[in-house]
Amino acid sequence: MSGSDSRRPVRRRTFVLGAAAGSAALAGPLAVPAAAAAFGYTDDGSHYVVDTGAALVFKVSKTTGDLTSLVYRGIEYQGYGGMNSHIESGLGSSTVTIAQSGQTILISVTHGTLRHYYAARSGENNVYLWTHKADASVSATRYIVRVKAGRFLNDEPDSYTYTTSTVEASDVFAKPDGQTRSKHYSGLRVVDYDYIGWTSGGVGLWMVRSNHEKASGGPFYRSLLRHQSADGGGLYEILYYGQNQTEEQRFGLQGPYVIAFTDGGAPSSSLFSRNLTTPWADPLGIVGYVGSSGRGRVAGVGITGRDTAHPYTVGLANAAAQYWGSARSSDGNFSISGVLPGTYTLTVHKSELAVYSTQVTVSAGATTTLNSIAVPSSNDPSNASAIWRINDWTGTPSGFKNAALMTYAHPSDVRASPWTGNVVIGSGSETSAFPCYLWKDVNSGLLVYFRLTAAQAAAAHTLRIGVTTAYANGRPQVVVNDAWTSAVPSPPAQPTTRSLTNGSYRGNNHTFTYSVPASAWLTDTSRYNVLKINVVSGSGSASYLSAGTAIDAVDLLA
Repeated sequence: MSGSDSRRPVRRRTFVLGAAAGSAALAGPLAVPAAAAAFGYTDDGSHYVVDTGAALVFKVSKTTGDLTSLVYRGIEYQGYGGMNSHIESGLGSSTVTIAQSGQTILISVTHGTLRHYYAARSGENNVYLWTHKADASVSATRYIVRVKAGRFLNDEPDSYTYTTSTVEASDVFAKPDGQTRSKHYSGLRVVDYDYIGWTSGGVGLWMVRSNHEKASGGPFYRSLLRHQSADGGGLYEILYYGQNQTEEQRFGLQGPYVIAFTDGGAPSSSLFSRNLTTPWADPLGIVGYVGSSGRGRVAGVGITGRDTAHPYTVGLANAAAQYWGSARSSDGNFSISGVLPGTYTLTVHKSELAVYSTQVTVSAGATTTLNSIAVPSSNDPSNASAIWRINDWTGTPSGFKNAALMTYAHPSDVRASPWTGNVVIGSGSETSAFPCYLWKDVNSGLLVYFRLTAAQAAAAHTLRIGVTTAYANGRPQVVVNDAWTSAVPSPPAQPTTRSLTNGSYRGNNHTFTYSVPASAWLTDTSRYNVLKINVVSGSGSASYLSAGTAIDAVDLLA
């Protein structure tokens, strides 16, 4: 299990999160109707009505491009609160056309510079979608499938009902028992899932994600996945989202992503982004479409210098596209296919901490083979000799107090342990007692107690504090034994939106270093030295929205 998610959603009868990319796929058969209908489409005046010739019939508005109906086995699944399924909150007036070519029907939606597509294949209970975004005229990009209330049981741990009892803004809610709920609390990174959805009564409804090559944020980004309430449910494909975003927006075609119905099993693994090839889409004329022949591959024969206690991920990124793949645990071998031609920064991540980078060029129809990558020992901060260390360096707060809860709950949640409390080196509970997040208004002034030998106390030492993100420029200033105070460090570049309160610690990893003089230490080796960690910033508001930061590791170097 990666360092970022110690809690994994349990597969249950009504809600399932898909297998992580690179893990064993759970293939499920497509549902087969009792009597197949004729594949084709009709025009009812207001909608294009597509019959897949299997068990699925769907409608698309001729004026807006909204998906207005999803009928599977004669039952309507689309719609809650009178809303359709669509890009963003609905594009509004659009030009919508339809064409059939053999076994494929393609609906094209034009809204300004944005192009959106729905495709159906004969005999399949799937709706294939692509979205081409050419510029920022549509601010974010998501597709949301709005599912009718009552089709799936509202009994999941993350289910919530819209109430006036909000904890923060208008999108974080409090239950009467003190637990918190929000559509932001996905609990998963993009790299962790292939599909999301629900299953009940022999029916499965899934959103199978795209490869996110034109999305932003990398493999460890978290965003909206689904929500469920008494009003109905929503399944999301987030193609660009500005919340806690670490990268500039990419433009171009994203997809296919797939709305898939099954007989209750998981969607076919052939639909997963790492497996899906769509040669049938090559001649459809989709704007920005690049078939497999126009793409290349990067293959690495191995990675040395790894810490085998942690998973490694290899990422490719440039201004136009992003990709990633898992490094094999035995030798670090990796393969990333379906890559658009270009020059990319290749980054090797230990868990979520970047420990190596280089440049690689990809050509269409070719494999770029890399010799074994050697990660220099000095690139991994865990290799530095330390007098003491709290947590391993992974680019995540995993292992710290409340870290496992914070990707699916608000910090005020009743399930959270107290955010205050001091830490004693040598107690055996250094990491579990140390809060994963520090805020100016909540727990600034955390104390760490430790002893030094006479030789250690006679020398200056470097203190390091690693962070994974910060809100409102929150950063640590340290005081040692009330005798020495560090300067206020400059804030590193971080996302400017909410992060710590909406389920994400992922920002830009940064290490603060403090050169502590020998004069700061106690010479009496029987006494504890006291390190105070304050959070400083002139920004932020109050409580959990005061300036804060997420902690990766803290150590005192020898």
